[in-house]
Amino acid sequence: MSSPVETDRLTKRYGELTAVDQVTLTVRPGEIYGFLGPNGAGKTTTLRMLLGLVRATSGSVRLLGSAPGSPGHLERVGALIEGPGFWPYLSGRDNLKVLARYTGTGTGSVERVLGMVGLADRAGDRYRTYSLGMKQRLGVAAALLKDPRLLILDEPTNGLDPAGMADMRALIRKLGADGCTVLLSSHLLGEVQQICDRVAVIAKGRIVAESTVAELRGDVRVRVVADPIELAADAARSLLGADRVTVADGALSLDLEPARAGWVNAELVAAGVEVRELGPLERDLEQVFFELTGQGEGHVG
Repeated sequence: MSSPVETDRLTKRYGELTAVDQVTLTVRPGEIYGFLGPNGAGKTTTLRMLLGLVRATSGSVRLLGSAPGSPGHLERVGALIEGPGFWPYLSGRDNLKVLARYTGTGTGSVERVLGMVGLADRAGDRYRTYSLGMKQRLGVAAALLKDPRLLILDEPTNGLDPAGMADMRALIRKLGADGCTVLLSSHLLGEVQQICDRVAVIAKGRIVAESTVAELRGDVRVRVVADPIELAADAARSLLGADRVTVADGALSLDLEPARAGWVNAELVAAGVEVRELGPLERDLEQVFFELTGQGEGHVG
């Protein structure tokens, strides 16, 4: 089976500006793939090139084995890029019926997708009365009309309240479990950390990292809060070596497999150290993101 998304040195230039610079991605069948980057990093431009909405300057794209512009390119692809656009005077249901007829899928799936995104009760209301979150849900419903094998979502939780975000995460997980491949961009790093199998980070148009979330976060360390901290640090250095022990914020950070934490605890206590807290220390995806992109908080997009 071919990969649902394959790009090879995909590049987009606008005059002297290189918006996307030789991006090579492979999204595997059935995985939920996160695409992260600061504002202006090239995320949306990349997604638009995948769908044939923007022509690449160089490089290649294949979705479900087809190239942009070919008859089968978007046949089993659903997408929501930037924000949804609908007829304001039609109801949510009627908007979807128009789209279903236009795409040749028929209207039989309209009620099903309305239920999937939690809009069944408001489907008869005019679109112009919808909140931002409801509009976003309707956009996702439209992307699901074709029962896609590949779903591309740009900021799918934009405008949703916390309950709506949790519902959207559950929906994306279910789609992945049912065999749909999902490629999503998001500025909510915690959300991506919760639902994505693999993640690519883009900065200034280039991919700076691509791997599983666990691999990006790096090795798990052990954090120890102890008293006196100086005695604990000396004892830990004797056990592990000075290069595997650091002291920060009044605690020890040990380069040690968590499975050996009990051994370290026993040795520290035997050395006269009072161990108050001991547990795994993991970097979250947000920390990794800032390190990779050189951005400070507030610049994610």
